Amino acid sequence: MTALVELSGVTAGYGGRPVLRDLDVAVEAGEFIAVLGPNGSGKTTLIRVLLGLLEASEGSVAIDGLEPRHARHLIGYVPQHRGFDADLPLRGRDLVELGLTGTRPGLPIRRTGVRRQVDEVLELVGASEFAAAPVGLLSGGEQQRLRIAQALLGDPRLLLLDEPLLALDPGAQAGITELIDERRRSTGLAVLFVTHEINPILPVVDRVLYLVDGRAALGRPDEVMTTETLSMLYGAPVEVLDVGGRTLVLAGDGEVNGLLGHHHHDHEHGFDHDHDDEARHH
Repeated sequence: MTALVELSGVTAGYGGRPVLRDLDVAVEAGEFIAVLGPNGSGKTTLIRVLLGLLEASEGSVAIDGLEPRHARHLIGYVPQHRGFDADLPLRGRDLVELGLTGTRPGLPIRRTGVRRQVDEVLELVGASEFAAAPVGLLSGGEQQRLRIAQALLGDPRLLLLDEPLLALDPGAQAGITELIDERRRSTGLAVLFVTHEINPILPVVDRVLYLVDGRAALGRPDEVMTTETLSMLYGAPVEVLDVGGRTLVLAGDGEVNGLLGHHHHDHEHGFDHDHDDEARHH
């Protein structure tokens, strides 16, 4: 059986400068894969390739046997979290509904059908009770549940999430993680979860895709998150420590080069999320 997502020898970048290099990745239906790596390592570039927004300069990409630009109906996408203005005149359910009506122009959809689908996904993500409230007045966790509801409209086979836990408190992080895990277990949804901290999702992760300068290591967390593997990937001494149940990645000179832990401190240690891979390559 072929994998749901297959990248073979994929090189992709901007202005002739590759960000991903000769990447081979196969994702099976129902898999939960964490995508990790330092700033500019290619995490967002990978998402853009899978969404068909960026074409690989070399290699092939297939989603359920289709080219990405023909497979968008199979993909749910949760972009990086940005808060809404408090006075935005948009209700929670309106935001979710845009997942159907905003992406399929010209497609006749019966209003009753839309309402039913929106109600179903709102209940699925536990957002029914605040769906009538203006989105700008909701908490970050509530807004994120709405974004996930929007992404789950149409029952996608692949869910792409770009830093979905960013700026959420630990309780909201756990709730979002549990929601996504339950959904993939019940439907066979494949999940690619871009994050700069593995700790909140480690209990549900099947494999880790760790990117550094376009190179990749793919395997179980206990295979990839090791001193040996990451030192090889970084091309420099790296130490992986377990401190109080949290995974820390340290450079050989003793400075923290990457922290996979509480996001409140990440910016102090230079292990930022790469929401703008492409900006540094234009």
